Amino acid sequence: MLLTAEFWVAAAFVIFMAIVWKVGGFGMMTKGLDGRAKRVRHELDEARRLREEAAAVLADYKRRRTEAEREAEAIVAGARQEAERIAEEGHRRLDEFIARRTKTAETKIAQAEVQAAAQVRAAAADAAVRASEAILRERMQGDAAQDLVRLSLGDVRTRLSR
Repeated sequence: MLLTAEFWVAAAFVIFMAIVWKVGGFGMMTKGLDGRAKRVRHELDEARRLREEAAAVLADYKRRRTEAEREAEAIVAGARQEAERIAEEGHRRLDEFIARRTKTAETKIAQAEVQAAAQVRAAAADAAVRASEAILRERMQGDAAQDLVRLSLGDVRTRLSR
């Protein structure tokens, strides 16, 4: 058994382990592994914290987007209502303008009718005066007749032109 290769490999391994233990190699390996475990744990905690931060930022952006969409809908609804109000006001003003124009036209027509009636009366009065004058001149003679005709015609003119 002392001459086999496996025995000498095992013996060398045991001696090597004893030297490593004596020098403190196992403590250094343990410290190294513990330090690495701490670094990995720290990196995992940092990654978890960053992930939670990112989730919070994402939730904030989603909330802001939702608020912006609501605000945009409110703005569109307000603009739509304003446009409807302006259209209604425009229709109302147009109706008022048409009513004023119609009333003005009716007033002008009424004035023209009154003026036409006055002109017809004046023309009729002039015609009646001329006819009366012609008839009276034929029937009456002299200065007294002329004065009477003038007075009568003036009286007829004033009465007919009222």
